Amino acid sequence: MLRVGVIGAGHIGRNHSNVYHSDPLAQFVAVCDVIKEKADAFATQFGVRAYDSVDEMLRQEQLDLVSVTTAGAENGGHHYEPVMQALNAGVHVLCEKPLSNNINHAREMVQTARAKGLYLGVNLNHRFVPLAARAKTFVDEGRLGELCFVNMALWIANRNDSAPYFHLRALHPHSIDVMRYFCGGIVRVQAFFKKASHRQIWSNASINMQFANGMVGHLTGSYDMTTRHPFERCEVAGTRARFVLENVYERLTLYPHDSDETIVISNSIMGGTASFLDTFKNRIHRFLEQVDQKVPREQIEGSGEEGLAAQEVIEAAIRSFETGAVVEVPVT
Repeated sequence: MLRVGVIGAGHIGRNHSNVYHSDPLAQFVAVCDVIKEKADAFATQFGVRAYDSVDEMLRQEQLDLVSVTTAGAENGGHHYEPVMQALNAGVHVLCEKPLSNNINHAREMVQTARAKGLYLGVNLNHRFVPLAARAKTFVDEGRLGELCFVNMALWIANRNDSAPYFHLRALHPHSIDVMRYFCGGIVRVQAFFKKASHRQIWSNASINMQFANGMVGHLTGSYDMTTRHPFERCEVAGTRARFVLENVYERLTLYPHDSDETIVISNSIMGGTASFLDTFKNRIHRFLEQVDQKVPREQIEGSGEEGLAAQEVIEAAIRSFETGAVVEVPVT
């Protein structure tokens, strides 16, 4: 059983805490927040000890791993310091996305975990569902044939107008990670952004991509839509078939090119994914499993390296929009 702490007692921190509190692989022992009253409230709810200093929690608790669920600018501005404190204390880390809104900080976090031989994971929870795993087998077993293109769409309603690129950095680590999960590394991007007339930020994005394997792809993203209707859709096509994965975990459809019949796999009402919160449960449990089993670092799913790779695509897209050029994506 792994001794676990949570840093950041907000809404997302509560999601992580609920999972650790009930997961048989975790002994949830401590929570930390700079606002002591928030940490105290979590401590009362979950029966753990409360801290308002990360260093003190790390000194006192002999932790195996922590979740960093702080927020900050563009939902990642407060991640760097507690992640580095935990890594320097020899503690494994599961960090919320993005790793940081500062790409140099994100690179340093990954480099530090690698140098110290520690596990660094990112909560890229959209891929941690049974239907995504099934779709991945379609790719790995060659059922799609030679991969040709991928279309990805992710949009939600978010009124935050705090920073010009908030939409890109806060939301699209998820969509880009899903694309990379199925199709591999992205090497080149071309981006176009739009502000809705009532917005201060670039709240809509259209990004063209080329993959290392030669595939082409496209991402459409928005913070001006509603989640009352389908909000995420991933389509991957090859020379033999294509699949469409709808709303993260609701439905997977395989369209073989040589048949009029389709294969439809729906989320089961008996033991399937009950809600979006289950994606947190699936992802966090998998991190606990892999840390507990001491798997090689390169086998960590949703790793720091993968989180960084998604961010490198985002930063390249921003540079493309600002310069009007096609931009190469750095290799992580």
